[in-house]
Amino acid sequence: MKMDGQRESENVEDVRGSGGGGGLPIGGRGLGVGGIVVALLASWAFGINPLTVLGLLDGGGGAPAVQSGAPAEHHPKDPGAVFVSRVLADTEDVWGGYFQRSGQQYPAPKLVIFRDRWPTACGAGEAAMGPFYCPADRKVYIDLGFYEVMRQRLGAPGDFAQAYVIAHEVGHHLQNLMGTTEKLDRARGRVSEREANALSVKLELQADCFAGVWANLSQRSKGWLEQGDIEEALNAASQIGDDTLQKRARGTVVPESFTHGSSAQRVRWFKTGLQAGDLKACDTFSSAAL
Repeated sequence: MKMDGQRESENVEDVRGSGGGGGLPIGGRGLGVGGIVVALLASWAFGINPLTVLGLLDGGGGAPAVQSGAPAEHHPKDPGAVFVSRVLADTEDVWGGYFQRSGQQYPAPKLVIFRDRWPTACGAGEAAMGPFYCPADRKVYIDLGFYEVMRQRLGAPGDFAQAYVIAHEVGHHLQNLMGTTEKLDRARGRVSEREANALSVKLELQADCFAGVWANLSQRSKGWLEQGDIEEALNAASQIGDDTLQKRARGTVVPESFTHGSSAQRVRWFKTGLQAGDLKACDTFSSAAL
């Protein structure tokens, strides 16, 4: 990605030096960001819903949190923080323009960079959860150490793979603005766990599709993608598919336990958004086949 000279978002809060707390306590020890892979693989190995292990679903609810520590820094300068700030800025440009063409205003989300643990309006945010979006405070949360997990443990290197992660979480913000998240939360309470998992898959695949739409519109306006960038995003989508994680953990696949979609599904819906460049192409809830 050609990132030099791109503007940085004003909606980034860097709280890494604010004393948000340690990692998730397990057996008296903190669980750092590398624990996301361990937690996911353990959940598949023992047949436990990974959301139970990680404690928070993208877009899930929870008790309001009380912020603590020093004020957030709004202009982080280390390379990792600058990168996500520039990616977030581009999502603001893309979705701001998209909403404006429909006669609407786009309320952009905040992005919080934290380390290990931080209180959110959806409950305690843990690095072990990986990046996530909280609809209650309209913020994306990320521990930048997750990118090391992507490179070293998930086999998903590359700057555009990292950008895809931000775009996916911003996709959840769009779902929140559209009322999709609230409708899904209500529906989950009326169905079985298996059916609730299926709804979660559709939500996640739609966020993948939204990320693809962003990539299309961003490239049209800035032309900043380089050879291999799209392949990096597709590889990342494939590496975090539920079936790939399950095979890695125990060699078998249990589709009814999927919560994010298979590798093929995640790749397919990202490509759908990428090719269409239109949110209307991302109706995973009405699609006959995912």
